[in-house]
Amino acid sequence: MDITVRKALAADYHDAVRIMDQVQELHVMWRPDIYRPANELLSPEAFRDALAADSFYVCEVDGTIAGVMGVSFRHIETPSHVTRDVLFIDSMGVDERYRGMGVGHAMLDAAKETAVLKKCQGVELQVNSKNRRAYEMYSKYGFSEKSINMELTDWASERK
Repeated sequence: MDITVRKALAADYHDAVRIMDQVQELHVMWRPDIYRPANELLSPEAFRDALAADSFYVCEVDGTIAGVMGVSFRHIETPSHVTRDVLFIDSMGVDERYRGMGVGHAMLDAAKETAVLKKCQGVELQVNSKNRRAYEMYSKYGFSEKSINMELTDWASERK
């Protein structure tokens, strides 16, 4: 099996949308109170912008697009933080047919290589708390928890 990660091309748009929509379906299943079904979650304009910024990657398995990853670069400089640059993985998805086959790890390798080239001090991402498979994959890769987002939702129903 030949796995390669490369910068996305305009011709990759429909595959990227297909994979992003699969991920959105999972989010809707886990949290229908927050996420809604979306067709073409990634607009053509947003995809063009990502291509122009060199911030969107695809992973091919034997020539078939099996994963997508969008990244951004964040410069952190506040009175309470050590100044540093971070590559942030904004979105990542693996086609359901290719999950568990090393596609995610290949994309994380590419993210790490890009972070080194850009002289970043870290790679960060967020993962949905219901997405145990992704959480476990990130943990096995070496990611550790930095912070935990929490929410309070029950109070809203009490106000009605």
